[in-house]
Amino acid sequence: MDNLPVIAVVGPTGTGKSELALTLAHELGGEVINADSMQFYRGMDIGTAKLSLSERDGVPHHLLDILEVSDEASVADFQSQSRACIDDIRQRGRYPILVGGSGLYVRAALDILEFPGTDPDIRAELESDMERTGLEPMRARLEAVDPVSAARLYDARRIIRALEVQVLTGRPFSSYMPRREYAQPTIQIGLQAESAELAPSLAQRASLMERRGLLDEVRRLEPMGLRSGKTASRALGYAQFLRVMDGEASVETAVEETTVATRKLARRQRTWFRGDDRIRWVPWRDPERAGIAAGMVREYTSGEGQQL
Repeated sequence: MDNLPVIAVVGPTGTGKSELALTLAHELGGEVINADSMQFYRGMDIGTAKLSLSERDGVPHHLLDILEVSDEASVADFQSQSRACIDDIRQRGRYPILVGGSGLYVRAALDILEFPGTDPDIRAELESDMERTGLEPMRARLEAVDPVSAARLYDARRIIRALEVQVLTGRPFSSYMPRREYAQPTIQIGLQAESAELAPSLAQRASLMERRGLLDEVRRLEPMGLRSGKTASRALGYAQFLRVMDGEASVETAVEETTVATRKLARRQRTWFRGDDRIRWVPWRDPERAGIAAGMVREYTSGEGQQL
């Protein structure tokens, strides 16, 4: 059954992607692969809306709880891990169902996308040069070898990364820009929601997380490295409730700040996914959305309307 496509369920946060993926897994015979970068972390359950073991209803879920909160998530690592999961699931005659709103992670799993390596010695030397000379001389240095990247990168961290790649590989960083070309047969199903209709749901979501014990979850994770974790510390809700622990904000303020930040995230996700014209959209509140999505997959698998 190597011809089974990857099913990717994408869209803004709070639209019910996990629930749709679960239904499709039951309906079609599939297994779920997580592509939400914050659900990689053990113990980050309430604030990431991670399905509990009972809520997964017997459907195998992959790439959940694979990192400690002190670890840094890597898109390149995720690419290799997710593709190994995809191959394994397909070889067992089941649909791999990728689900998540982390756009770059979704593309890493689905698209032809190279990740150049890193070299800590080169990076350290470039950081030293940046500290000594400042931003503009380093930008001029980048412009000499990669004018495309120099025109689109403005902060020190990204300029250093572009120079590192050029020194390490001999290729300009811009040559690694992704193409919208699937690495293997894929159908993307997006849950469509406008800002105004999603806003009340996101406010309720933040309040529900607080009632379920998000502050206690943050307290448990803080001694494990949550505060110092480069990726986990930025997770919505966790950063805000760390401020509650520090006495810098009330619980009510943290809930409101989490709601505002979540709305901004949803807008960014909507913009990201709308830029991909390969996605087939289903209204997030449509009571028939699962049947519509399953029909799209069956149509695709039968050979009608396939695209790569």
